[in-house]
Amino acid sequence: MQICLLGGVTVVAGPYAHRVTQPKLATLLAVLALSPGTPRSSDQLMDEMWPNSAIRDTRNALQVTVNRLRELIRSLAGCPGDEVIGTVGGGYLLAINREQVDAHVFVDLAGRAPNLLRDDPAAAAALLRSALGLWRGPALLDVRDGMRCCMEATVLEERRLVACEDLVTARMALGDERGLVAELRRLVEEHPERERLSAQLMLALYREGRQTEALETYHRLSDRLTTESGLKPGDVIREVYEAILSHDKMGLPGSCCQGSHRPSESASPGRSTGR
Repeated sequence: MQICLLGGVTVVAGPYAHRVTQPKLATLLAVLALSPGTPRSSDQLMDEMWPNSAIRDTRNALQVTVNRLRELIRSLAGCPGDEVIGTVGGGYLLAINREQVDAHVFVDLAGRAPNLLRDDPAAAAALLRSALGLWRGPALLDVRDGMRCCMEATVLEERRLVACEDLVTARMALGDERGLVAELRRLVEEHPERERLSAQLMLALYREGRQTEALETYHRLSDRLTTESGLKPGDVIREVYEAILSHDKMGLPGSCCQGSHRPSESASPGRSTGR
């Protein structure tokens, strides 16, 4: 059995994938799957599932939801639901391994890639493509009402962007730049605040002989930062700009290898504390 959180919350058993469409069942499963094997107290779960609710007896409602989720798992995976979702002390845990949750697999794969970018970009690219291929839509789709799922979704989306940036770096190192300009333009438009993406777009344009467009990318970023926040572009993208301006090819390839947006080790699914 696999639990998928990189998109709608889904249970995969054998060849069948079942999207959990009932919001409370999906939220309960998502919170438990973010920390498989770790007990979550009833209070933590109730806070997440009914953050602004006036329900009179949320503890009873939680028990009903747990029973329904156990029955769903039993019907889909053919295993005892009360063994998969165990009762521990004053709460519950999901008795599966990290490798059975796509969010954790993604984090593990993507986390191994940066150390390979310089010496083995082909291996890094393979890891990153496998990691990004797990995504089926926005993380924790439809279960972001509670604080925990909302925070974890933000962490996962950030890691996804870093993985995209790392994959661009790997592809550039391999000379696999087909279609990169169009892809990077889209990413920069969607995430104009990420200077690493703009720096990568500048480098991709320059390598295609489009120096003027590369410099214009920098000036657009600089103007936006000045207008919106009174800031100047960071050191990394300024170095790329100056290297392009002076045709310093030796200063370009490494400029975009290490991003400044990489999350800390604590920013992984399930690491945040509950109530």
